[in-house]
Formats: sequence, structure tokens, C-alpha cells
Amino acid sequence: MSSSREPPGSDETLVLLERPDGLTQWTFDHEGGSYAVFVVGDELHVTDGACPHNGGPLVEGLVRDGFVTCPWHWYSYELATGRCRTAVGYELRRYPVVLVGGRPHAVIPAPVRPRSWSEILRAHASSGAGEDT
Repeated sequence: MSSSREPPGSDETLVLLERPDGLTQWTFDHEGGSYAVFVVGDELHVTDGACPHNGGPLVEGLVRDGFVTCPWHWYSYELATGRCRTAVGYELRRYPVVLVGGRPHAVIPAPVRPRSWSEILRAHASSGAGEDT
């Protein structure tokens, strides 16, 4: 964990990590996303809440030796790196944890606003896509 943090940029949000009494793993929702928090030693690890393999609830998984194992299909991910040790091609998305005023916060990317159809069509038309050469 970092000891300090500059204010977030426009493309990220700081989310206070309030640890529920007695828990070493829990979830929180923010701006439509679900995230899992794991305590390993004195470190907090924040990941996506769903397993990249098939969407299983990682917070219900077994955490041992710095790895979390999904309870649905037993895919196992290293919390420090996101690397899957069970299968090639899967990686768990992780989010930095920083201290702000002595309290831990997760750095979460700001949600991407969906583009309207008119924005999509204008961008397509201005790119020249679909023109014969």
C-alpha cells in the first residue's frame, strides 16, 4: 500500500475500504461494478468480484498462500499479480490500494459512459469506414 495519494484523476475514483468486523474478505459495489477485497497478512487486495472464467463469486472462494480459488470451477488466481495458475488465458483484474489520511482506499477506474447511436454513427462516418477505395 502507498502511504499517500494525490487526488484522483478524472478517469479514476477513490473508494474507501471499510472492513466489516471480523471479515478477511468482503465485497463492495461502486458505480455498477462489483469488487472483492481480500486481507492477506497486513495487505489489502482489491479485485473484480467475479471470476474471469465464468463469473463465480470470488469472495466466497478459499484464500490460501496469497491465492484465491473460485468456488465454482476451482480456477486459482494470485492476488498480488492477478495471474491464473490453473489455466492459460485468464487473469484477474486488480485495483491499487492506497492510504489517504491514514485510511485505505481502492483506486477504481471511472465508469465509461456508453456512446449514443448518433455518436457511434458520426464517428464511423468521419473515419471513412465503409468507403470503397
